[in-house]
Amino acid sequence: VDNNNLARCTVREYLQVRLLECLQEVGGFTGWAFVGGTALRLLYGMPRFSEDLDFSLIHPGADTRFETFLEKTKSVFEREGYGISIKAKTEKTVQSAYLKFPGLLYELGLSPQVSEALSIRTEIDTNPPKGAGLETSVIRRHVLFNLLHYDKPSLLAGKLHALLARSYTKGRDVYDLLWYLSDRTWPPPNVFFLNQALYQTGWQGPTITLENWKQQTAEHVKCLDWKKAVDDVRPFLERQQDLALLNEQTLLKLLEEKERV
Repeated sequence: VDNNNLARCTVREYLQVRLLECLQEVGGFTGWAFVGGTALRLLYGMPRFSEDLDFSLIHPGADTRFETFLEKTKSVFEREGYGISIKAKTEKTVQSAYLKFPGLLYELGLSPQVSEALSIRTEIDTNPPKGAGLETSVIRRHVLFNLLHYDKPSLLAGKLHALLARSYTKGRDVYDLLWYLSDRTWPPPNVFFLNQALYQTGWQGPTITLENWKQQTAEHVKCLDWKKAVDDVRPFLERQQDLALLNEQTLLKLLEEKERV
């Protein structure tokens, strides 16, 4: 295991959690829901680190106050002595920002370059698909706080949408699906929400149902570039031995087992 990479991932995750805590304190989660891979890790212990924080507006079209909330969190970090800069893009439907912490990796002995900045990308979908279920959970990782997020069927639907709609292989999507399928207690996807998301991104395939979602996913799995998948997810895994399971045979077997359950 690359200990420097693991340390960098751990530092980034601590900052992600602190950022979430700050966003809650300044009122972000009155209108935002936490989604994506980082949500899976922090809420359910998925053993993969993540670079991003992803959110969806609860009421599409509402004022996100995206930059306002991020600027408020910036001032919290600055009061604690962090160097931090924010570069936001708010013109598109999915608003995004890079939060950069220059000098931190150098101070921690994780980079020889004073100028190297650790960054966290933050995104919010201002026009999310309809039909997601919402839940509130207490997070206990580094700090303790309450968080509004998509429920389990909707989180799975979001990951299936990413896998099915993406025109290239992203290993993190594939690993996350492997992790979902290995948990027999995880409920099936929110297919209404999944179809809304697919239609939004120009899906040409059939309507996804509780009967065919595994078959449709299996067809897609057969077309993946497995070398790309492994190379993409490798730097983010807690356990490098998990890479041995990241292959077509294992994933198809899990989909078939899910079919029989």
